[in-house]
Amino acid sequence: MPPPPRTDLAWLTEYHALCRAYADAQHHCTELIRGQQRRIAALESQLMLLQGELIRRDTALAWAQADQAVLAAGKTPATPEADPAALASSLRAADLVICQTGCVSHGAYWRVEDYCRRTGKPCVLVDQPEALRIVRLHRPPRAESMAASFTPERDDPAA
Repeated sequence: MPPPPRTDLAWLTEYHALCRAYADAQHHCTELIRGQQRRIAALESQLMLLQGELIRRDTALAWAQADQAVLAAGKTPATPEADPAALASSLRAADLVICQTGCVSHGAYWRVEDYCRRTGKPCVLVDQPEALRIVRLHRPPRAESMAASFTPERDDPAA
């Protein structure tokens, strides 16, 4: 038996249903493509960052290798202090610098009853007061003569 004849209204209803399904499918595909575009953009950004990091790392490695080569080429074996007198003199000079900083500059910070609190020995400055040398700034003779010859009336353009 043949199907009953369809009315125009039935065809129209089915047409609208198909159009809605088609629009839903288009919307779904558009959202999928937009999501893929966002994912591609994020991956490209990440790729750019990783390439920059790789360049930075390779450059740092190359610099480190170059530094290592320079150090290896110029490295000489360390020799101990050959002159004990020079070593003792250097140690005395270092003690004087420390004493000048700690005691003189900070109001006898390490000095307790003429003994050094740092070393437990008699204070170097008490035993050898001449060891403390204070540098005084002096004008050179030429600068003093130039300062004395300056007169504001003669050198002042407004006068």
